[in-house]
Amino acid sequence: MSRKILTGLIRWLFAPLIKPLAFLVFDRKYLHGRYFDSQVLGWVWVYRSLILQKIFGFNRACSWPVSPFMRVAHPESITFDPDDLNNFQTFGCYFQGHPQARIVIGKGTYIAPNVGLITMNHNPCNLDEHLPPEDIVIGEKCWIGMNSVILPGVTLGRRTIVAAGSVVNHSFPDGNCIIAGAPAKFIKPLDCPDEANAV
Repeated sequence: MSRKILTGLIRWLFAPLIKPLAFLVFDRKYLHGRYFDSQVLGWVWVYRSLILQKIFGFNRACSWPVSPFMRVAHPESITFDPDDLNNFQTFGCYFQGHPQARIVIGKGTYIAPNVGLITMNHNPCNLDEHLPPEDIVIGEKCWIGMNSVILPGVTLGRRTIVAAGSVVNHSFPDGNCIIAGAPAKFIKPLDCPDEANAV
């Protein structure tokens, strides 16, 4: 069966059947955007999540479709654009929100597999205790490479590229740069064309 035919079947037969149920169990604001309006992939994620998330309990507290192969703690403290729902469909990621610390993901940001966003660390002097939680703020159009970790209190400015395997323990608020290493360090500025003049 061709991809075009399969896409048509999903759009015209499958999606209308699961929409009413999806609107009951997920927040409506996450059931639109590029993966729903111009593609059918969003409805595939919804179908998978209805079963694995809402029936079997993987990331049950999330009000949007999430892969069963990642962990989202305190989803109520996580903010992202519905167009970026893809960041929650991968594997190995750990988004550790907290009631007193937010995770803000800017629009157009891509987060690779096996990334950790950690808002709260253990106290090194007493591992049974935690240090106070701190926000993580990621600007628009950032790219967080595979196996990277973003630690509490970090702010990344717009268009910050985090190289794979990096540990980001301090902020790069100016953005427009590539950072890498453990701990992450400034590597070089990004030389992107002005979006207003881009074709």
